[in-house]
Amino acid sequence: MSRIRRFTLAQRLFHLLLMLSFMTQAATGLGRMYIETKWGSLVASFFGGYELSLTIHKWVGLFMLSLLGAHIIYVLATIEWRGFPRRLLGPDSLLPHKDDLKQALGHLGWMLGLAPLPRLDRWTYWEKFDYWAVFWGLFILGGTGLLLFNPVASSRLLPGWGLNVTLWVHRIEAALAMAHIFVIHFFIGHLRRENFPMDLVMFEGSVDRAKLSHERPAWVERLQREGRLEDLQTLPKPFPWRAAYYIFGYAAMIACLFLFVGALAYSRLVTW
Repeated sequence: MSRIRRFTLAQRLFHLLLMLSFMTQAATGLGRMYIETKWGSLVASFFGGYELSLTIHKWVGLFMLSLLGAHIIYVLATIEWRGFPRRLLGPDSLLPHKDDLKQALGHLGWMLGLAPLPRLDRWTYWEKFDYWAVFWGLFILGGTGLLLFNPVASSRLLPGWGLNVTLWVHRIEAALAMAHIFVIHFFIGHLRRENFPMDLVMFEGSVDRAKLSHERPAWVERLQREGRLEDLQTLPKPFPWRAAYYIFGYAAMIACLFLFVGALAYSRLVTW
């Protein structure tokens, strides 16, 4: 079975580290926030209780910011500067441009049965939204988190009410990020009919060629014109690896949905 490589090993490892750190932040943050409920106490107990959850939350937060810094360096190192800035608006770029709006409207028309399916290229409009949402979220969560890391020191820069607003912004942004990742991202990535029972591309790094030709025909045709398609061909992972990916992936989804449903169920018992 012929497959086309879509993500490099470095990109997949980055996604894995970001996913695990985000899940840890969600669990430790919710455990502390809901500590007065049985559910919150249960979540916090997995990390050693209330105080240790805060310590883990702080240091994993710094690790996430270091991932952001490493990613920015990686992006700057991989930009084809000879084609700058034209390359930044090309089909291999994740920068949004006017064609994404046309693609989104065409996709909506297809879902309503009013238009043919848009010919998607390497990146879709929803993938670009996910990518930039991470930047937006990490800058807001990271900035407010740094101020809350040592509130005594931060009180020299902000009045008491400023730290209260900082905590409120931190929690609201975290709630938005969890809702998007645990519901929308999971559904689009894994539970759509085209991807069910799971899209393994971020684990395997490759996609079946026939599926790719159906979902992203513009990218496949462009790779053929440029003579790069054959270079990206690869073999599927052995069955034990695929089984491990499914087990790990569903364990992560179940854990995240446990956090999301629990947070909703007990939300009336906490003060934001």
